[in-house]
Amino acid sequence: MKTADAKKLEIAIPDAAPVSALLIRPERAWAVYVFAHGAGAGMNHKSMETIAVGLGERDIATLRYQFPYMEKGSKRPDQPQVAHAAVRAAVAEAGRCCPSLPLIAGGKSFGGRMTSQAQAISPLPGVRGLAFLGFPLHPAGKPSQDRAKHLADIQIPMLFLQGTRDGLAELSLLEPVVKGLGSRATLHLVQAADHSFHVLKSSGRNDGEVMDEVLEAFAAWAEGIAV
Repeated sequence: MKTADAKKLEIAIPDAAPVSALLIRPERAWAVYVFAHGAGAGMNHKSMETIAVGLGERDIATLRYQFPYMEKGSKRPDQPQVAHAAVRAAVAEAGRCCPSLPLIAGGKSFGGRMTSQAQAISPLPGVRGLAFLGFPLHPAGKPSQDRAKHLADIQIPMLFLQGTRDGLAELSLLEPVVKGLGSRATLHLVQAADHSFHVLKSSGRNDGEVMDEVLEAFAAWAEGIAV
């Protein structure tokens, strides 16, 4: 599975300009992950490509997409209502493109948080679970649990893939949040990884090995809710 295998799509969003998306659907796909990018880099960032290709190698289809602000080259993230509309439009598009596949939604950092907010406001049609690739519990240097309040309103399974060195999610705050969500939430800690799943050389591992761990954990969790 290669990035070159991705199908280019355009997704219409209410009250906003259309955005670009990329669909990778392996021949034997058994689920599709609709995932959004982080605040500072779009769907074509190397990390997004690595995730999409890696999941494709595990027979998980992916639809990654741009938020409107990223599509037009702005550095300022969209207002939540605009981001939520983009999430809903992307999920709907995935449902049209892959009608036979179970849907999982989420994303990296900001993208995952916007997806969870959208789900909390009104369930995303057909979505069986949410997967967060580094949930941004709080801004760097400003520890808080305020960003997690809406998670209590989500009634489907959630997967938190988090590095133990994540500066946007102190474990002393994140672990109680996940525990409070009960059986709906699963926390997979990636030892020595930061918010972007990078590790120091002193850890004895490299970024590729860490990403393999992340993708294997994702696939194992997804199989439990999709099959």
